[in-house]
Amino acid sequence: MDPAGFIGIVVAFGAIFTALILEGADPMSIFLLPPLILVWLGTIGVGIAGHTMKDVVESYKAVPRAFLNKRPDPTETVDTLVDLADRARREGLLALEDAAKDINDPFLRGGLQAAIDGTDPDDLRIILEDKIATKRTREKVWSKYFQDMGGYAPTIGIIGTVISLVHVLENLSDPASLGHSIAAAFVATLWGILSANVVWLPIGVRIKRFSDLECAQMEVTLEGLLAVQAGANPRLVGERLRSLLPDTPAEKKEAA
Repeated sequence: MDPAGFIGIVVAFGAIFTALILEGADPMSIFLLPPLILVWLGTIGVGIAGHTMKDVVESYKAVPRAFLNKRPDPTETVDTLVDLADRARREGLLALEDAAKDINDPFLRGGLQAAIDGTDPDDLRIILEDKIATKRTREKVWSKYFQDMGGYAPTIGIIGTVISLVHVLENLSDPASLGHSIAAAFVATLWGILSANVVWLPIGVRIKRFSDLECAQMEVTLEGLLAVQAGANPRLVGERLRSLLPDTPAEKKEAA
């Protein structure tokens, strides 16, 4: 699991509540039920309105995966492809049929099986590129759902503040309560901005980031499979694939 998501959100909330305490305010003063209901449920409602129910359900299912899954490590995939290229060069492509059954990555396993079955290289490239494009398009929708809610939330918060201020203006005859009422009115705006920038937008960006990492790994896998199918030299396959990685061990060593 990559802990950056949890760490970032906890640090952000910690900074907000620390600031409240240092200002001398009671942190519980912002937990008012009406603005909480309006901002959170209102934002979720307009988010649903702008998407299909399938989009919404799949978007929420993507959240645990974005926070709990390990960061994709393409170096392991490269090592696997180099081993496959070495075996294919020595024993032939058909000898990889048993190895394909032991591969956990469904994209790599499916592509390798298609290569073993004699799929034309051009057709194999098209099939795999289409799978990558489909994945990227689908996950872009999930990311957009949360980023859209990040745009809606501040406006919903302002609506809540306006509603509260209308109530304040109706009670001008009670000056003693005005300070508290006005402060409470701005709680909705606070939650709108806070939820957008500390919850919804980070979730959307994180889903997109993991999608980009996974698609990049799939692109490396695609190039490796085509090289294995072509019977390329394993050493050259390894060099070619590692050159596609943004930060390989060799580059780290040279940089040091």
